[in-house]
Amino acid sequence: MPQTTPDPRRWWALAVIAGAQLVLMLDAVIVNIALPSAQAELGLSDGDRQWVITAYTLTFGGLLLLGGRLGDLFGRKRTFVVGLLGFAAASALGGAATSPGMLLTGRVLQGAFASVLAPTIMSLIVLTFTDVRERGKAFGMYGIVGAAGGAFGLLIGGLITEFLDWRWTMYINVPVAIAAAVAGSRVLVAVPPGRRTRLDVPGTILGTVGLASLVFGFGRAESAGWDSPEILGLLGTAAVALIAFVLWQACARQPLVPLRILADRTRAGALLAITLMVAGNYGMFLMTTYFMQGIKEYSPLQTGLGYLPMTGTMVLVSTVVIGRVGDRFRPVALVITGFVLAITAMVLFTRVDADGGFATELLVPMLLLGSGGGLIFGKIIGLSQTRVRPEDTGSASALTNVAQQIGGSIGAALMNTIAISATATYVAANGPGDPAAAATHGYTTAFTWSAAFLTAALLSVVLLIRTPAKEAAAPEPQPEVVATG
Repeated sequence: MPQTTPDPRRWWALAVIAGAQLVLMLDAVIVNIALPSAQAELGLSDGDRQWVITAYTLTFGGLLLLGGRLGDLFGRKRTFVVGLLGFAAASALGGAATSPGMLLTGRVLQGAFASVLAPTIMSLIVLTFTDVRERGKAFGMYGIVGAAGGAFGLLIGGLITEFLDWRWTMYINVPVAIAAAVAGSRVLVAVPPGRRTRLDVPGTILGTVGLASLVFGFGRAESAGWDSPEILGLLGTAAVALIAFVLWQACARQPLVPLRILADRTRAGALLAITLMVAGNYGMFLMTTYFMQGIKEYSPLQTGLGYLPMTGTMVLVSTVVIGRVGDRFRPVALVITGFVLAITAMVLFTRVDADGGFATELLVPMLLLGSGGGLIFGKIIGLSQTRVRPEDTGSASALTNVAQQIGGSIGAALMNTIAISATATYVAANGPGDPAAAATHGYTTAFTWSAAFLTAALLSVVLLIRTPAKEAAAPEPQPEVVATG
């Protein structure tokens, strides 16, 4: 049971927990800026480049629910320390990569250890801060660190890649994670493991196989063809495995996902909107980074600076604006307004041109997307946690994280495939004489699909979410993901 007397080291413990949160948030975005440099050095093909992102997000999301159960079984302090040390080792492996396979192995291992670390971080705050008021302050500080890491990780990635090397976007995790692990072993509350529960191994296998097959099918569709036996087999496997997963969860004694969590239409609609939103935005980040570095010939630092209008606006709106007027409006109204702004931004992204300037083509959609994200993110997370039973809070919070990671996996794989296919179609119709125009056509086609994903997310909010006028978003902590709006 959690201790009743406040631990005198609790604020030091929060500093350690915040350091771990910062590592996860930075890693979620920092690689985006370094990816073009890593691709060039290691010889990754255009079709395979998205796996550097997807290998992490898919493993993270696929194992996240299991990671939370491991914390229940073996104790949060122990899994926190092991997760950090494992993440440090995986980061070192990725940074030392001499081949695409070695880099992807490092990213898979990063995702696996992140899936253990992320749910443990939230639990440790609850266990460490027994006073409700202090716990609220702790979650507020935790959220600020996470938001700052996600917002400015793109700039940090640009600085590191520009003045050091892309490998240091991996290596930077090593000293921070090791220091947090050592400090955590000294100051964190050691709570004995809870009631022994069985790991849902069949559910984990079915869910992971289904999601991996789906994402791998999207990622391979451009090179193999959508109607090829390979892709049809992968998508068929995904359908069978995911249906079997749902059926198993309905009858398992201790399921990974209690299906009653999804019975509430507001909660289900919010989770669907989160998945679609992150899918569209991850695709946007990947394509915009390649557009700025490949077509506009921006340096990594210039690319990171190019994202500042978006990230800065997002932080400003989510803190200052929401803090002043957020309680005057229903959460769903703010979310809908945010999606309208984000969709408008994505439509403007579809109009970018190889010869256009930043101020004339990229600045306005960046500002709109940041404003929309600031209105959406905290409120949609809160809606995904409404009316949750006390015994289901851990699973509901984990599902929100899973929705984001799986959305990112699908978005990166699918948008990359769409961009490459559209580029090939342009070359076939117009010839290879203007590669910049061909690549830009591919990127803008992907932006069109990103706009479609955001529109689908908006529809899920309008059609599914029902909240009373005075209902506030649940006071849940920010999940571990890049704040993409």
